[in-house]
Amino acid sequence: MKFYIVLFVFSLLSIETLAIKCWVCRSDSDPKCADPFDNSTVPITDCSHEPDLIHFPGVRPTMCRKIRQKVNGEWRYFRSCAYLGEPGIEGDERFCLMRTGTYNIFMEYCTCNSKDGCNTGSTLSSISFFSLFMLISSIYYFVG
Repeated sequence: MKFYIVLFVFSLLSIETLAIKCWVCRSDSDPKCADPFDNSTVPITDCSHEPDLIHFPGVRPTMCRKIRQKVNGEWRYFRSCAYLGEPGIEGDERFCLMRTGTYNIFMEYCTCNSKDGCNTGSTLSSISFFSLFMLISSIYYFVG
């Protein structure tokens, strides 16, 4: 019986970690969205509450994205929940995908899923203290 209770606690912890939270803003409507990022006016968004995409039914956001683009010499920043792609370059979130185009266009896509709010530009990963505490407590209480 204790095994099933521990399994239940683990399943609750894994559900908590499946829904990532990201910063969602645009620098053209909020200058604090640009770098250096100031999140004092931007609430963090739970990506599990983001709407479904009509053109990709069933695909849910599992990552955060920061897009930095330069169009005709003007820098713009977009931070959002990401539905598709992979974190970083070959899984390394320290690197971003860069593209250039004609007419003075430059774009940089940074995608991450290492922690909530990872689309600030920081690449440090962490585990929730509460999740760690619950995990150790449940193992100690039910198994030990």
